[in-house]
Amino acid sequence: METPPTLLLILISLSFLVFLSESRLSYNYYDKSCPRFAQIMQDTVTNKQISNPTTAAGTLRVFFHDCIHTGCDASILVSSTPFNSAERDADINLSLPGDAFDLITRAKTALELSCPNTVSCADILAVATRDLVTMMGGPYYNVALGRKDYRISKSRYVEGNLPRPTMSMSEIIKIFRSKGFTLGEMVALSGAHTIGFSHCKEFKSNLRNDTHYNPRFAQGLSKACENYPKDPSMSVFNDIMTPNKFDNVYFQNLPKGLGLLESDHGLYNDPRTRAFVDIYAKDQSKFFKDFARAMEKLSVSGIKTGRRGEIRHRCDAIN
Repeated sequence: METPPTLLLILISLSFLVFLSESRLSYNYYDKSCPRFAQIMQDTVTNKQISNPTTAAGTLRVFFHDCIHTGCDASILVSSTPFNSAERDADINLSLPGDAFDLITRAKTALELSCPNTVSCADILAVATRDLVTMMGGPYYNVALGRKDYRISKSRYVEGNLPRPTMSMSEIIKIFRSKGFTLGEMVALSGAHTIGFSHCKEFKSNLRNDTHYNPRFAQGLSKACENYPKDPSMSVFNDIMTPNKFDNVYFQNLPKGLGLLESDHGLYNDPRTRAFVDIYAKDQSKFFKDFARAMEKLSVSGIKTGRRGEIRHRCDAIN
């Protein structure tokens, strides 16, 4: 028996309305279902950052590695199993700091006690990142809520989708453009290097060959990383001037040869991106405004909503 055309149109309209209602993000998404969401997040983030000051930079990095790849869907948080090698175990993600994962676990545990099976790990990561950026002196920006957690996380899909510090600027630009980001947005997001650190292995081989380093800075880095083959965890602050403050000093460092990574030098030495570096070095308010906008855009990149995802019981395991 055929469905009458009028009924068919009604069914299509209803399906579309359901899709819209499931897909819509909002700033007050948990107001009724989890009223203490914001307070629990704030308390957990504050306690963790005070006890482990590297948490902010680590969480910002985990958030970026999650969102720029398949979208902000918490796929980076999934642990591998004997049957699946997850994103977290891709070569480029092996150095992601444990404090960030621990923060998300703590927040999820507290939220599950308060409002079980309600808050997604993707939303937890997005809000934790924003709160930590603000705690470090960076700009506040709005985070729309209602993401779901992705049911897929595979390490083999990561290569080529995340920028590496050894890539040419053209390769890095290509990755950002493929994700829908402009040159300006890419440079603004790179300003996240104002906090955090990089392991010696990521730049040590460049110190003798890259003439863009300030000579005294290169000398100091060589000395700081002398024993890194014996201790691979050795690292250096990305911004040696104000390493624990979210500001625009990272951009001021680049023209002086005080960039840590090859990609940092590339931002200043490439004519396509230098103008943005100069602007942000002179005007912190402009940097903050553009960074906040770029983070808002990044935070809704490739999100999964409605039936496209789930609310994980644990952030490190698909249900």
